[in-house]
Amino acid sequence: MSDKPKTTLKRVKTGAFERRFSMAKAGFVAGTLLAAQSAGNLFTRKEDRAERQSQILSKQAHYLAEEIGKLKGSIVKIGQMMALYGEHFLPQEVTAALHTLEDDTAALEWTTIYEELQDELGNDRLAELEIDESPLGCASIGQVHRATIRATGEQICLKIQYPGVAEAVDSDLGAVESLLRMLKVVPITEEFQQWFQEIREMMYREVDYVNEATKTTLFRERLKGDPRFIVPKVHPEYCTRRIIATSYEPGVSIDSAQTKALSQDRRNAICTAALDLCWMEVFKWGEMQTDPNFGNYFVRLGNGADVPDRIVLLDFGAVREFSEKTIGPGRNLVKGAFLHDEDLLFRALEQLKMVAPETPVSVKRTLSKLCFMAIEPFADPARFPPPPELLTASGEYRWADSNLPGRLSAQAGMSAAGAVSHFTVPPRELMFLVRKIMGAYTFMSVLKAELRGFDILNRHIG
Repeated sequence: MSDKPKTTLKRVKTGAFERRFSMAKAGFVAGTLLAAQSAGNLFTRKEDRAERQSQILSKQAHYLAEEIGKLKGSIVKIGQMMALYGEHFLPQEVTAALHTLEDDTAALEWTTIYEELQDELGNDRLAELEIDESPLGCASIGQVHRATIRATGEQICLKIQYPGVAEAVDSDLGAVESLLRMLKVVPITEEFQQWFQEIREMMYREVDYVNEATKTTLFRERLKGDPRFIVPKVHPEYCTRRIIATSYEPGVSIDSAQTKALSQDRRNAICTAALDLCWMEVFKWGEMQTDPNFGNYFVRLGNGADVPDRIVLLDFGAVREFSEKTIGPGRNLVKGAFLHDEDLLFRALEQLKMVAPETPVSVKRTLSKLCFMAIEPFADPARFPPPPELLTASGEYRWADSNLPGRLSAQAGMSAAGAVSHFTVPPRELMFLVRKIMGAYTFMSVLKAELRGFDILNRHIG
């Protein structure tokens, strides 16, 4: 959640009519602009038309993203999810525009929030709490207030969902789909419909605070014996469908100046813990927090001596349990890449239906090379060394210098030309696994980790 709200709102527009009207108006304006600019493009030199059309689409998409951002509520969250998970279905210009969507820092007025608290908790339960009227943070679908339990003095956080947001999810999804159909920015194929259904299910999870409280408790139990992590304690007596109450767990952000200024050893320890958690989710639990947003993590700074730095894990609304048909082959995909075992890798790709058994081996090897490159930070440096400049004198991998996402993108572009017809869009579940791992890579790069990924992943591969 973003912090320091600058303005306040009396309410979030959640009525189906007013939101659809706003979206339809935005779509009409964008469509008119597109038609006019596309007509003008007819007079552009043929060799320049593709680039010009891309610029037109980008301008149109940024206009729509700006209009979506004005609405707040679930529609902003939908846009953010589409940006994160839409690479395989949306034009690059559209995902780039949607990535500009940020959680609106405008907070709901305290009187509106207090009325929601009364409706959800009742006056007697509410009287047990002393609540700070200024929010700690605000997001697209809710805001967080700090409170004190009067009887015990314990400080807690109340995450309060904006009134009407959950009820507007279906209407907002319908409005977005109608807009995409009207503007024809993406073919509405069966694969797109499946992906869009996944966005729908993710939104249902995001607004289901009962499920989020359950998952928070589950992860707290899983990690209770691990001193590297802090998971907030849920206070069920103050939880409802629209409110989650947890212990107040302060910390600083992952990319704060304080965290980045820590010594290399302390940053390495934080990063090792983060990677260990990622692989526990994949190999041990088959369930993971799929949102890589840095706002879902804090660091509780230690003293550099006897008090260690700890990662505070927040916001379990995006936790996803993976089916065995995906997590089994997904684990083998990681293991095959880690061991450079092409046979295991090929079987996993076939089980995930990314390639067919009859796909030429030469084409499969195109994809396996990408997998080997992706696992580079975790490969055995003695057997499969990365570029020498990416290793320290003692053999640790320099994450910040690797430019791995960029190199992967370049390699994929070179490889795709002759092989694209043999590949299919990966299962939607797998996209979340890949996104999670790429989020971990970003975590490592931001903190400039220097560590041996092999030692970490090898413990989980077994």
